[in-house]
Amino acid sequence: MGCLHSKTSQLHSPDDPSSQPDPANGDQADQDLQVPAFKEYGLSELRKATNGFSTDYIVSESGEKAPNVVYRGKLENNRLVAVKRFSKQSWPDAQQFVAEAVGLGKVRHKRLVNLIGCCAEGDERLLVAEFMPHDTLSKHLFHWDKQPLPWEMRVRVAYNIAQALDHCNAENRKIYHDLNAYRVLFDEDGDPRLSSFGLMKNGRDGKSYSTNLAYTPPEFLRTGRVIPESVIYSYGTVLLDLLSGKHIPPSHALDLISGKNVLLLMDSSLEGQYANDDATKLVELASKCLQSETRDRPDTKFLLADVAPLLKQKEVTSHVLMGLPKNTAVLPTLLSPLGKACARIDLTAVHDILLKTGYKDDEGAENELSFQEWTQQVQEMLNTKKFGDIAFRDKDFKSAIEYYSKLVAMMSVPSATVFARRAFSYLMNGQAELALRDAMQAQVCIPEWPTAFYLQALALSKLGMQTDAQDMLNDGATFEAKRQNSWRS
Repeated sequence: MGCLHSKTSQLHSPDDPSSQPDPANGDQADQDLQVPAFKEYGLSELRKATNGFSTDYIVSESGEKAPNVVYRGKLENNRLVAVKRFSKQSWPDAQQFVAEAVGLGKVRHKRLVNLIGCCAEGDERLLVAEFMPHDTLSKHLFHWDKQPLPWEMRVRVAYNIAQALDHCNAENRKIYHDLNAYRVLFDEDGDPRLSSFGLMKNGRDGKSYSTNLAYTPPEFLRTGRVIPESVIYSYGTVLLDLLSGKHIPPSHALDLISGKNVLLLMDSSLEGQYANDDATKLVELASKCLQSETRDRPDTKFLLADVAPLLKQKEVTSHVLMGLPKNTAVLPTLLSPLGKACARIDLTAVHDILLKTGYKDDEGAENELSFQEWTQQVQEMLNTKKFGDIAFRDKDFKSAIEYYSKLVAMMSVPSATVFARRAFSYLMNGQAELALRDAMQAQVCIPEWPTAFYLQALALSKLGMQTDAQDMLNDGATFEAKRQNSWRS
């Protein structure tokens, strides 16, 4: 059960003599980027990686309604990637598209979601980038469900994005299109990165801003052109998002700032997490970025110098600040809803999915209830199963264990689903070792059943065996993909 995470070729980040040491992550700043070399992919390879550009694989915030959709995908070497699919004919000249993509592929940095490939076949124009498993800044700011993004993490976002923009400037890539909270993503360590997709326009003559006009730089509204100072203005709008936890139009925010109503701007969920002086400094920086006259806006070096002193918990890793689990590796395959629920130890979701799935995965396997003659014993087994299922549905897990244990003893041909349900009931009863045993028994019944592997992963996580749990998730996801491929063939 080896981990399927691929070992990619090393590519060193270009040296930037003007770059500053990274206060958020210390010595990690000097590590080599583990990014594969840029390449042109075949359309068939990317089609396979995204399951035929399936809507289930879309990760764009606007879903399939977005003009340019982003999919997650898995390459043949098991590397997870993000694939941006441009609208038809957005780049009529294939050579021009490839040349632009190759140029952007050379811009590598630890604070960028690096571009690793492209494809231009027929009408298709595709970009391929690293996959970021922990969602966008927009999700963590505006749609959080467990905890709001902490103040220290918001300052770290501001600093990391300034680093990314400063590096792009050093590489003579001074134009970033439509910088907003959707363009900031979190990697496997929880560190914020800036999407490289924003370095490329949505088309040869495409728009540079897709957001509401209230958030676009005033000079773009006047001329339709993006200049380096426009990027600074957009950075200011991201600062407003970080400060307020809401998407506030700059004009309204500036009214609050000029009226000295700074506290009205601040996200109330951050109360007690920051010093007022620090909040004031970040608000003042946002105000400078949002100046209507481009000459009055700061440059990226100023952004870095202004934000760096506000970083107060440099020794705390991002995944700890965000409350994210620290996995030993990024999952190399795409998990089903059950796999995802087990990975995040969401027991309520696991229970719901097991209920909805029922016994359909036992169909096709030898089933004693199907073949035995109708006897008193069979009637007793049916009743025991019925009472066990009712207890499981009603979350009476102690009774479910009792009935399913009787059923296991009565059946000469065991049921994988019964073992799976009893395994989950053991978990809910605080008996993780017994749960692991039952999940393994479910695997014996159906050797390549993803559910059995996912439940083993859940039990191993409860036992503190995170590396083994990761391996089980990998194996379950691999069999999930194998099953889907067999259905399609």
